Amino acid sequence: MNNKTLRVVKNAVTYLLLTVVSLIIVGPFLWMLTTSLKDQNKIFLFPPQWIPNPIVWSNYSHVFTTQPHFLLHYGNSLYIAMLVTLGTCIVGALAGYSFAKLNFPFKNVFFLILLSGMMIPNEVTIIPNFIWFSKLGLVNNHFPLIIPPILGAGGIFGVFLLRQFYITIPKDLDEAAEIDGSTPWQTFWRIMVPMATPAFATLAIFTFLNSWEDFLDPLIYLSSDKLFTLPIAMKLFTDTAGTDWHLLMAASVMATVPLLLVFFFAQKKFIEGVATTGLK
Repeated sequence: MNNKTLRVVKNAVTYLLLTVVSLIIVGPFLWMLTTSLKDQNKIFLFPPQWIPNPIVWSNYSHVFTTQPHFLLHYGNSLYIAMLVTLGTCIVGALAGYSFAKLNFPFKNVFFLILLSGMMIPNEVTIIPNFIWFSKLGLVNNHFPLIIPPILGAGGIFGVFLLRQFYITIPKDLDEAAEIDGSTPWQTFWRIMVPMATPAFATLAIFTFLNSWEDFLDPLIYLSSDKLFTLPIAMKLFTDTAGTDWHLLMAASVMATVPLLLVFFFAQKKFIEGVATTGLK
């Protein structure tokens, strides 16, 4: 077997393996999509019916009739995830630039202390945090779902990610800007922020995803139905009588749309950010 034939065989095997892995990954999503369009009595047929017959488009409208506040829950999740993402990017940009480019006493010590906060699981601190927010009268509102993620482990990750990116930017740019009379703030805003777009895209995707899918914090802090977020709303399709799988899958498809849109619009910068920050 010559080299050309061997290369063709290797490529064919590689594409075959990638196809199999892709089908395994995409399979659950396809099942969710097809189930959302099935009649409830045909969901668990064997062998599975991958193409619904008939297609029940009304499942999507029944989501809103079964859960009248579903659209409100959707909006709650959307604005919370957007605020958390924006706040995390702002905090990460400012603190990351400070740790990467500015000199101040005990900088490395403070950075190590900051990173140690990422080692504490959220489940460990959720009870003392709940007691604290309860005494401040901040339970049963969205404040605990917005500020702690920005200043907690998610924000620390943003600081780390952007610091690593800023470090890769040559010091010559800082020195040239300083010679031109730029202040540290002007250097940060006019040079560092535009260059860090790939890192911002990476951080935005991770932060939005974590906030959008957060189930534990809303479950702990919220008790009013109108304040619920989407993960809590999804649980409402299950009761003691069973689970409305066709409606749950329809709601899941709608819940996936923002994640797909965020990744679609940020994927190019996301890939650049993963490559340039050394994130694995």
